[in-house]
Amino acid sequence: MKIDLNADLGEGFGNYTCGLDEEIVRYISSANIACGFHASDPLVMDKTIRIAKENQVAVGAHPGFPDLVGFGRRNLQVDPAELKAMVQYQIGALYAFCRARRIPLRHVKPHGAMYNMAARDERLAFAIAEGVWELDDSLILVGLSGSLLLSAARQVGLKTASEVFADRGYRSDGTLVPRGQAGDLITQEDVMIERVIKMVKEGTVVSVDGKEIPVEADTVCLHGDGKQAVLFARRLREELERAGIVVAA
Repeated sequence: MKIDLNADLGEGFGNYTCGLDEEIVRYISSANIACGFHASDPLVMDKTIRIAKENQVAVGAHPGFPDLVGFGRRNLQVDPAELKAMVQYQIGALYAFCRARRIPLRHVKPHGAMYNMAARDERLAFAIAEGVWELDDSLILVGLSGSLLLSAARQVGLKTASEVFADRGYRSDGTLVPRGQAGDLITQEDVMIERVIKMVKEGTVVSVDGKEIPVEADTVCLHGDGKQAVLFARRLREELERAGIVVAA
């Protein structure tokens, strides 16, 4: 039994640092690297790719809405053509640094509001999936388990990775509890670890209203900007391996 551990990295900007990239990268198998729209800049992208390569971590593009102030977490009204173009633009930027550092680009995972909107809006889901496929049909598209984004990706011929979250609450329809609402974040380490192992081994998670809902877990997202993020990442990896689950990109 295998699982991928991913984290969103390279989300600093200029003099501003966000997250504990150089520490958490030691415990993950895939890195989603911001591409300059919701966070990051050319120097940050290059540095983050370098540390991923040094730690033998798979690199993916993490495109978001052009919203530095809102960190890409605010819904923007975009039509499919505009969304497709902004995704391709960002993937292209990160690909250039991957090429320069001689490391392959392995996957694409949308960020924040883009990710959540594409999970439930079929037009946006196909815009992202087609944009990725047109650039490189060998790329893996990462999306929320059971989402329209994954369905669209499979229909256009992309490989997919179904994502679950260690520290986010789920609603009974399989979507994430929006940030700022009751039950959005889970902070108890033991609870998070128990949930992850259950999602990987049994394919289910308990929603905020107590229902057991099905999920498919190919990759687990870890957030690297919270308190004790590095210690939790290390402990989760240890507990997964102790449970007989191999961590691999």
